[in-house]
Amino acid sequence: MDNFKYIFQFQTDSRERFWAKCDSPEPVLGISVTAYPAFEDLVENRHSTTAIVGNLLPPLPQMNLPIYCVGLNYRSHAKEASGQLSIPAHPPVWTKPAAALSAPNESIPVSRFCASHLPDWEGELVFVTSRECRDITPEEASSYILGYTVGNDLSCRFFQLPEQSGGQFFYAKAFDKFAPIGPVLVSPDTFNEGKATASLVTRINGEVKQNTIIQKDMVFSPEQVLSWMSQSTTIPAHTVVMTGTPAGVGIFQKPRQLLKDGDEIEVEISGLGTLRNEVIFEDGQDSIM
Repeated sequence: MDNFKYIFQFQTDSRERFWAKCDSPEPVLGISVTAYPAFEDLVENRHSTTAIVGNLLPPLPQMNLPIYCVGLNYRSHAKEASGQLSIPAHPPVWTKPAAALSAPNESIPVSRFCASHLPDWEGELVFVTSRECRDITPEEASSYILGYTVGNDLSCRFFQLPEQSGGQFFYAKAFDKFAPIGPVLVSPDTFNEGKATASLVTRINGEVKQNTIIQKDMVFSPEQVLSWMSQSTTIPAHTVVMTGTPAGVGIFQKPRQLLKDGDEIEVEISGLGTLRNEVIFEDGQDSIM
C-alpha cells in the first residue's frame, strides 16, 4: 500500500462494506469515493470500485478480536481518584470482547442493567497493530503499529468497586457496544507530526469533561504498552489497544456526573478526528447509587 494518511471503513446504503482513503480525519458522508471491498485490497491497490459513503464502521481490519485496554495510564486520572488509585510499575492490561465494538456515530444501546450501575465515559487514544508480535522491546514496538484512532472505554463503575469484582476491571467494561472506535485510522507518520502537543478532549452534550495534552499526562507510551503486552504472549495482527484515560471521568466529578439517556459523547484527539456516539437507555433505569 502506498503510504496513507487517513483510511476509513464504511457501509453503503445497501450495506456493502468498503475501505477508502480520505484527506482529513473527518470522512464525509454521502459522497462518492474510490473504494476497496477489503482492507487487503486497499493495501494491494486492487479491485477498486466507486461507492457512496453511507455510514462509518470502525476503521479496523479485524473486528472479531479481543480489544486490549490499559488502566491508570494518565497521571491526572490517578490523582483525581484521591488516593483510591496509584500509578503501578507496569501497565495494567485487560480485554473487552469483540462484541463490545461499536462504530462512529452509532447510537449505543444501554440495557437497564447497565444504565443502573454507574455508566461512565473514558476518552482514549487507540492504536492498532500492523502484524503479529511476541516478546518485542519498546524500541521495536513502533514498527508494529499500523495506525492510531480514537476510542471510548465505556464503563459501569459499580462493577469496578473492589467489593464487587475484587478489583478486576473486565466485567465493568465488557458489555455489548461498550467500545466505540473511529472515525479514521491515521498513519503513525501523520499522527507523529503533531503528537508532542496532541490533546484529548471529551465532551458530554457539548460540555468539556476531559482535556489534556496526551504526552505530558500519559505514563506508558503506546510502544511501552505494546512491548509489555507481548511478553510471552502472541499479539495478533490488527489488535486494537485502548491506552487509558485522563482526569475528568464522571465517577470522580463532585457530585458524580454519570451518563444519562440521550447523552451525546464526543471524544476528540488532535489529528485523529472526533468520535461521536449517543447513549440510549432502551429499557429505562433503576435508581443509581
